[in-house]
Amino acid sequence: MTTAEVQCHTTHGYTPEKTAYLRRLKLIEGQVRGIARMVEEDQYCIDVLTQVAAATSALKAVSLGLLNDHLAHCVADAARKGGPEADEKLDEAMQAIKRLVK
Repeated sequence: MTTAEVQCHTTHGYTPEKTAYLRRLKLIEGQVRGIARMVEEDQYCIDVLTQVAAATSALKAVSLGLLNDHLAHCVADAARKGGPEADEKLDEAMQAIKRLVK
């Protein structure tokens, strides 16, 4: 494990916002349970799809926040230090961005 990875894994970029992320994820979890209940109760398709879109949007917002925290913390630290660790973190961030825009 590189120094940047050890540092990033010791204190994650999202750590200061951990409580907020957990709160948001619990709300999303409740949304998804609500969607399952809607399907169990044979609710109207469009209403179910509307709730799926809302949950998807909420997850996307969480993922963008986590990505921003990662860029500001792990990637910025590695970039300041330079070298192969910086290239590795930049590539890692690019791969994460590619997964998010699929």
